[in-house]
Amino acid sequence: MGDYTILKKIQMNCPVCDKLHEVEERQRITSMSIKGEEILYKEKYYYCSNGDEDEREFETGSMTNKNLLNARNAYRIRHKLLTSDEIIKIRESYGLSQVDLARLLGWGEATISRYESKAIQDEAYDMILRLVKDNPLQVWEFLKKNEDKFTIIKRQEIKEKILERLDSFGKEFLSRQIFEGEYVNFDVPSDSNGYALLDIEKTEVIISYFAGHILNLYKTKLMKLLWYADVLSFVQYGKAMTGLVYRHEAMGALPIGHHSLMALENVKFREEASDNFNYDSKFHIYENKQLSYSVLSPEEKSVLNTVISKFRSFNAADIIDYMHGESAYKKTSSGEVIPFSLAREIRPLKNKK
Repeated sequence: MGDYTILKKIQMNCPVCDKLHEVEERQRITSMSIKGEEILYKEKYYYCSNGDEDEREFETGSMTNKNLLNARNAYRIRHKLLTSDEIIKIRESYGLSQVDLARLLGWGEATISRYESKAIQDEAYDMILRLVKDNPLQVWEFLKKNEDKFTIIKRQEIKEKILERLDSFGKEFLSRQIFEGEYVNFDVPSDSNGYALLDIEKTEVIISYFAGHILNLYKTKLMKLLWYADVLSFVQYGKAMTGLVYRHEAMGALPIGHHSLMALENVKFREEASDNFNYDSKFHIYENKQLSYSVLSPEEKSVLNTVISKFRSFNAADIIDYMHGESAYKKTSSGEVIPFSLAREIRPLKNKK
């Protein structure tokens, strides 16, 4: 049967033995072939201890549908497509039903429903969805083009949502454009970016993940955590996680564009005093509970958890001193990009004594 986790035990009329008794709800990592690829995903099922040895597992219809959705989302993540949850979040941010969003984009009315439950969108459709996700002005263009598909009242509701998004979008759009502009020279996988292209969405999620597991996380410490997460991922799996490029600075590795990075919409922080020996700016980072960690693979979460375990109790001065001892830092000079090839010499991330 392989490894599994028991999630809970519940009373039910068991279809395996046809008795009312307690069954186990379990979860395991299994695989499914999707479009010719073997995809690993989390599967839930029920287990009856009364059945024959090879007939003890069963699923409800809703559980089967959820398992299939998990498998498809795992495929999406592998191919850098929006997950069903992300598509739902896009339309809900504008107060749209599945049919509304399909009409807005000029698609068949059942298209969004399929993408949220069954079908996997191709890259062309995914690109359009990302335009809507990242730019409310693009939503306005679609609304003008397809306004005849909505009532006057619905058009006004969508317009109001667009205006709400635009109020907070200006700063985010400018910061994102500046941030991406600073990575124009790193638009191909290389030793500088750990053979990973800049992934802003994943970087935002990783920052939130760190903040959710570390109390009193400030900017200076965060920047070091990002470097350690990227280099550990590079050492273990041959590829960094974020696509960030790091320079040798006085306080350790610092990603290019870190000012714009902090201004991104999904990076949540508060400006306040820090007691970290004056090393820190006043940016206190917080978890963004609106983000989904489903974009992180089990391997990526393992890397992040290793970094968290090592540095959770470090303050800014501690982690700066620790990084100054890394070979990758010692072998580069001020202002130089720290190549990931030097990360292979990273010290083991043992627990702090």
